[in-house]
Amino acid sequence: MAILITIALFVVLVVTILYAGYRFYARPGRVYEQLGGQAIFTMPELDRLNDSEPGLLVTVVEQIGEKMPVDPADATSIRLDLIAAGYRTERALPIYLGIRVVACAVLVVLTLVFRPMLTSNTVLSVVIPVGAGFLGFMGPSFVLDFLIGRRQERIRYGLPDALDLLVVSVEAGLGLDQAIQHVARELITVHPDVSDELELVNLEIRGGLRRVDALRNLAARTGEPELKKLVAIMVQTDRFGTSIADSLRTHSDFMRTRRRQEAEERANKVGVKLVFPIFFLILPSMLVVAAGPGILQIFKQLIPMMKSFQGGPI
Repeated sequence: MAILITIALFVVLVVTILYAGYRFYARPGRVYEQLGGQAIFTMPELDRLNDSEPGLLVTVVEQIGEKMPVDPADATSIRLDLIAAGYRTERALPIYLGIRVVACAVLVVLTLVFRPMLTSNTVLSVVIPVGAGFLGFMGPSFVLDFLIGRRQERIRYGLPDALDLLVVSVEAGLGLDQAIQHVARELITVHPDVSDELELVNLEIRGGLRRVDALRNLAARTGEPELKKLVAIMVQTDRFGTSIADSLRTHSDFMRTRRRQEAEERANKVGVKLVFPIFFLILPSMLVVAAGPGILQIFKQLIPMMKSFQGGPI
């Protein structure tokens, strides 16, 4: 009987795997082959954010954020920060505000529940919940600043490769708009953030916006200083009619040189930064290992002598 049950379970497992493989892999692969290959989506992150259905928790947080009163100037500033971090949907602002409220409320409730375990001081029992609420309200801002910095760093690291591809595309005969579109398609796997921003520039140009304005929107949208310099160079080159390939190649060499100089600068600062860890962490342990046995012997001989002196006649 046990053998029959095992065989039945094995057959069910095999049938399930075969059905899943045909449903999710073999059948879509045949469709892609009939259509001439797998389609390439140049903006997967935007598609995922715009088309995905929010979960229950996200919906509740969004509804809480929509009820929050916010100044229009502050809302504009927060929205710009969210765009710089890569969140461009309309739900981003209410979700962010809702996260701040929920985090504040959760930390305050937790500190009130565990207040008897934390402290018995009356002043601290009031200060700790207030500090926890402030931390919960301001914590998402620090996280958002961290995400902005990480995204700007990824964009900065991907710019030299994007510039090289732009130079090759322009020298191959493509116009600047077509070159931007080509680079956005080619960098989608290696540097998705750069590809995302370049694709948005291409969409704005297709929508009727001038190239200069689209490039300036790119610089304002990301807030990356290196990208602002690149946009300024491209705008000046387009205005004065100089060679775009030479300008991009020169700026790419400049960025690589500056990155190497920054790496050398960080390497030279390592010796100074290691002084404090060596002095406070490594040096005490070395002193304990080196001088510890001698100090123990000194105390071993000194303490009996002191006792004998104290017990002798005055």
